[in-house]
Amino acid sequence: MLYPIGMKSFKETAVSKNLLSLLEKGSPSYRLAELLLSDEEIEALQEYANTVSIKRMNFNDHGPVHMRQVACNGVKMLSLLRDAHVATSLVLENSGTYEDSLCALLLASFVHDLGMSVSRTEHELTGLIIARPIMDRILTTLFPDELSRRIAIMSVATEGVMGHMASRKVYSVEAGLLLVADGCDMEKGRARIPMSITTAPKTGDIHKYSANSIEKVTIEKGSEHPILIDVEMSSDVGFFQIEEVLLPKIMMSSAKEHVEVYAGVIGQPKKRYL
Repeated sequence: MLYPIGMKSFKETAVSKNLLSLLEKGSPSYRLAELLLSDEEIEALQEYANTVSIKRMNFNDHGPVHMRQVACNGVKMLSLLRDAHVATSLVLENSGTYEDSLCALLLASFVHDLGMSVSRTEHELTGLIIARPIMDRILTTLFPDELSRRIAIMSVATEGVMGHMASRKVYSVEAGLLLVADGCDMEKGRARIPMSITTAPKTGDIHKYSANSIEKVTIEKGSEHPILIDVEMSSDVGFFQIEEVLLPKIMMSSAKEHVEVYAGVIGQPKKRYL
């Protein structure tokens, strides 16, 4: 079911707790996550984006659970790059720290689909019109006397939102990770609500059925690259989700050289894509 604005589902609460567990308590990224998780405007926009996506357009979840899961995915990937001594763009350019890169990725994750509250068409651009004042408000709360820091974080987050549909090239590592993190949110729970409220085939159903066959997506250290994405599915219809959603995002990502992907039906040999 879709929950009324202000009421959080068990899944949303669980993913929120998981996100905080991935961050160092008291760090700038942890404090930012707390602000994002408690912001009523973001929550209301995420909830309505989900209503538009599921009820009006018959698509998968594009609401608060999805955006929190993308944040979790992004934090895991950025941590794996750090462990492999791969610097972020803000660090390489002497424009910020690893924590600033984390903040940019968190910010982008939480607002990247806000444009779905209006329409699917170019929602990444519509979303920026909605999100920029929110990003500025939250970053000003977090870093009130650090204008240059706020500008750098918000600019990288903006690039991530603008490029997350893989229709525009992104250049920063942080924005590139958002594409991959977004594409990795494809486990069957994401299709649970639309699958339960409709029976007649409609446009977009292939996304629901393919996502419903994805049993598990694991993000961990790879053998040849810092990031390994391992996908287990119950049916080969899940390959649609890999080949039409995840791979295009990875191929347009500035972080693609750091990623390897394996996918397959449970009980059968996995196919390596990258």
